[in-house]
Amino acid sequence: MKEQMNLAKEKMNKSLNALGNEFASIRAGRANPAVLDKVLVDYYGAPTPVNQMAAVSVAEARILVIQPWDKSSLKLIEKAIQASDIGINPTNDGNVIRLAFPQLTEERRKELCKDIRKYGEECKVTIRSIRRDTMDKFKAMKKNSEITEDDLKDCEKKVQDLTDKFCADVDKSVSTKEKEIMTV
Repeated sequence: MKEQMNLAKEKMNKSLNALGNEFASIRAGRANPAVLDKVLVDYYGAPTPVNQMAAVSVAEARILVIQPWDKSSLKLIEKAIQASDIGINPTNDGNVIRLAFPQLTEERRKELCKDIRKYGEECKVTIRSIRRDTMDKFKAMKKNSEITEDDLKDCEKKVQDLTDKFCADVDKSVSTKEKEIMTV
């Protein structure tokens, strides 16, 4: 029983962490190196993340500087950023690439908030499906007479409490990210 609970908790935690990673890649008008996490550069025939090819730093509040360790990869990185869906045009001065994050419009902010709520809802659905799977396992244990009716009720309550806690954490993450996006 305890093993099943720990497994459920671990899976729910992974879902919450995945949501956090998804939120990190959403740009909020501020320079954030995490927006480049999904950008892969075709470097000598292998898709390579930008952060493994260059030093990525925040120069100012809305400017990201990418300084490649291998100067010959400058054009490749620039091309990969243009091909990605981050929506920012890189400027190349021959040594470094600069990404200037434009101020978000009100409309774009609201669009991003919708996406954030959608990601939050998807995470909650995942958490609830973990709850359902765990409950099914406990019911199977009850059916096989491995646990009693009281144990089953106790386990169901614990799983529900765990689910409620993680859903509350998701709601908190969503509202925090929305505040960050809506702050001008």
